[in-house]
Amino acid sequence: MDKEQNRVPLFEALKDYHSRNVIPFDVPGHKHGAGLPELADYVGKKMLEIDVNAMECLDNISNPIGVIREAEALAARAYGADNAFFLVNGTTSGVQAMIMAACRPGEKIILPRNAHKSAIAGMILSGAVPIYIQPEINGDLGIAMGITADSIKQAIESHPDARAIFVIHPTYYGAVSDLAAIAKIAHRYGMAVLADEAHGAHFNFHPQLPASAMELGADASASSIHKTGGSLTQSSMLLMRDDILDPKYMKTTLNLTQTTSASYLLMASLDIARKQLATRGRDILGRLLGIVREAKEELNSVDGLYAFGRELVGCPGVFDYDDTKLGVNVRKLGLSGYETEKLLRKEYNIQVELADMYNILAITAVGDTKESIGSLVVALKDLAKYHRNGNVSKITQGMLKNPEIVVSPRDAYYSSKKSVPLEEAVGYVSGESIMVYPPGIPLVTPGEMMTEEIVAYAKLLKEEECMLQGTQDPYVDTILVLGQ
Repeated sequence: MDKEQNRVPLFEALKDYHSRNVIPFDVPGHKHGAGLPELADYVGKKMLEIDVNAMECLDNISNPIGVIREAEALAARAYGADNAFFLVNGTTSGVQAMIMAACRPGEKIILPRNAHKSAIAGMILSGAVPIYIQPEINGDLGIAMGITADSIKQAIESHPDARAIFVIHPTYYGAVSDLAAIAKIAHRYGMAVLADEAHGAHFNFHPQLPASAMELGADASASSIHKTGGSLTQSSMLLMRDDILDPKYMKTTLNLTQTTSASYLLMASLDIARKQLATRGRDILGRLLGIVREAKEELNSVDGLYAFGRELVGCPGVFDYDDTKLGVNVRKLGLSGYETEKLLRKEYNIQVELADMYNILAITAVGDTKESIGSLVVALKDLAKYHRNGNVSKITQGMLKNPEIVVSPRDAYYSSKKSVPLEEAVGYVSGESIMVYPPGIPLVTPGEMMTEEIVAYAKLLKEEECMLQGTQDPYVDTILVLGQ
């Protein structure tokens, strides 16, 4: 292990600043918590005392030359990257910056249709034109998995002028595509490889986990350290190599949308989380993998439950799998995933990450224990005693197919639109997205044709009381479509 990884330069500088009891006449206006006593009393005064502004001793995220730069350099080494950029607007800002840095208006980007909404926003901001690849579908689980190297090769051969390839590494449910093979094919054509590594922040730190995007040859990856690496919500990193993309241009691109008032609480948590992963990650993640695998084994002994894992490796779109993901298929209980999520929350005081028609997904990470995971196992076993009413069959393969692209996301976003009832939207070009969040994968995006399947599925999701986003109408009774 690199002994330098024990350092936390940004956190140390923040503690040093705190020890000096500086009298603040700069922002933020709560002045070390004095102006927000109700919050200070609840969370602790010290937390607000280190919620400070950029100054010489603490560096500046827009142009780091001091302790932030040192902390980012340590992160780059920990992840095998040439550069790292701290992000305080989540991996969303990293995905958008990657696409904006790789593609100019009108240039093509090849990506799977189950990409996160941040990729759609990145195309609207950059003017990039999507070339969608159909991800592999697991019909039994009813979810999209990864993409194959062959599908990437076919897309590249059909669109050799594309500027970049965008890969999800891993999917929300833990499926990993053959990123090394994809990168080799893309680089042969001079295309940049961008990875949405929102759920792979822990990959670099245990040999039984998939390899990280940087290790596999990606040119840039956006990684949600807060999701599985232990940092505070909203804190992420953008990692990159110098070969195809220019780090100076990437910094400039990030500064287009990233705040100039970055939270030092968020950035310090990135510094500390990186140290913990680099110095203790193997032990922490090894323990976690053991607990999760035991939980899956116990759940799979219960009729009606299927906790999926590494047995999926080798299935279409699953080159590797993240076994810290605890996805449980509940359709044989006669419950949808949405119904199961509500029961767990209301009856057992347990909140899982997401649900879909057939499954629930529990994110396990560095903060989980045998007790916390065990409580979920007990709750699911208890549910299984009372719900064994046959299969749920509310979804079809057609609902997971790629819609027809009529115009680019950017052109659709800036086009004239009108509002129509959802039931009357079939045959129109959508002017906005409809998505369940989480996971934030759109059913339809701006510029795609509305179909009967999309409308029917959206109505079904509404019946399930899912959290739908993307439309101006918060209830998705209406949708904006292109037209006047």
